[in-house]
Amino acid sequence: MSALADTPTLEFRRISKNFGSLAANRDISFNVARGEIHGIVGENGAGKSTLMSILAGLIRADSGAILIDGKPVEIASPADAIRLGVGMVHQHFMLVETMSVLDNILLGREGGPLLARGRAAMRETLATLARDHGLAIDPDATIAGLPVGLRQRVEIMKALARGARILALDEPTAALTPNEAASLSGLLRNLAANGASILFVTHKLHEVLELTDKISVLRAGERVATVATSDATAESLAEAMVGRRVATQMNKPAARPGALLLQAADISLSDPDGRLRLDRVSLSLCAGEIVGLAGVAGNGQSELLDVLSGMRKPQAGTLQIAGRAVDLSNYDPARARAHRLAHIPEDRLRYGAVAAFPASENAALGQQRNRRFGARLLDPAALRAHCAGLMQSWDVRPRAPDLAFARFSGGNQQKLVFAREVDPGPQLLIVGQPTRGVDIGAIEALHSRLLDLRGAGAAILLVSVELDEILTLSDRVLTMHAGRIVGECNPDAPNARQRIGLMMAGSPEIAA
Repeated sequence: MSALADTPTLEFRRISKNFGSLAANRDISFNVARGEIHGIVGENGAGKSTLMSILAGLIRADSGAILIDGKPVEIASPADAIRLGVGMVHQHFMLVETMSVLDNILLGREGGPLLARGRAAMRETLATLARDHGLAIDPDATIAGLPVGLRQRVEIMKALARGARILALDEPTAALTPNEAASLSGLLRNLAANGASILFVTHKLHEVLELTDKISVLRAGERVATVATSDATAESLAEAMVGRRVATQMNKPAARPGALLLQAADISLSDPDGRLRLDRVSLSLCAGEIVGLAGVAGNGQSELLDVLSGMRKPQAGTLQIAGRAVDLSNYDPARARAHRLAHIPEDRLRYGAVAAFPASENAALGQQRNRRFGARLLDPAALRAHCAGLMQSWDVRPRAPDLAFARFSGGNQQKLVFAREVDPGPQLLIVGQPTRGVDIGAIEALHSRLLDLRGAGAAILLVSVELDEILTLSDRVLTMHAGRIVGECNPDAPNARQRIGLMMAGSPEIAA
């Protein structure tokens, strides 16, 4: 075998990056071979995204070198990265929603003011990608009308169309359904088989163990291990990530359901254009239980959370909370909070926080009229003290109440939203995607908090695209399909996963 064949496609050599006093990356070194899928795991704030941003030319390292095909390269901008064959697929997609697939991929490569020739050439390129990699997609489809899985495919096509042979994906399955995640895995294996080198950044240990060839673990900005995937286990990776033993299985005490706290009946909701989103949905929640709501994204789970939390008004149906009828015509989040109903939304940045506000103000959102924060005007000192207490109790890092919410890692953002909603002691908690984009250490902490709240007598409705999370935490599982609840299942039943999967797909076997 030639020396060139033995040369890694990509090598990080002693990469370091500081942001003020924070060492985001410290002397990180590892390499990625041609045709290798290399997993990168670590807690939130471990330095994974910083390292990928350096590779993509979004920021510059303070020291160290990046080598491609054995040669040191200068990546001072995204244009440099693209020229060198590096493509980046971000967790939050960089697409113009009002434009077509073709025009999104063409952006920056128009080839001149007259677009006809550039568009024709790009159509040929997309046809080649579809043939070689199974990346078929309608080039004239508008991004806004595509599901998340296809939007991600557009991002990958955009990178490949620009000649990427090193592909970095940051939390690529954070917003995907299980079927979409499986489709992505097949695509990445195909790309690797055709010689691409892939960096797969994730929090999901089962995915990294199933998909990758090697795994590098980052902790507190340092690489603490690089191992062949065949030599790794979920337990060993979790311990390396966190620096201590982590419980990968929850100890869930038996439920003791109490009084009926929420009863919804025949809830129906249509979009302004008349599309039916909820079709006569009925469910109940009792004190001291967690009810999981499973289903492929887009089948009404999000809309049901919106109705129960007061964010959307249904066209029909009734709701009772703790035995009291709720007037749904004027029900809103403030009235929900008055009923001691707390809501952790599926998208924390869009609905759960104001990214530009400091942590101290986000920690009081929805509670700002509480006199503890000031009689007439908000007292900044009281807000900071309140936030500092939550940060201490929930291990939010860094413990900096004045830091903008956007500057915290995803896991610490989620902890702060959890702390704000759970700390007042709600009797009802509606929670969507509780651990989306959250590392294993934070997942362990958030799951424990949910079980503690259940043990204290709260009723919890849990929506998650992670079926393992639903089965681990729930006492009962309801499954939604096409805007209806189509069945209920005991999560501890031997065939629970199979039955829920059938119901998620709308199989006629669900009645069995």
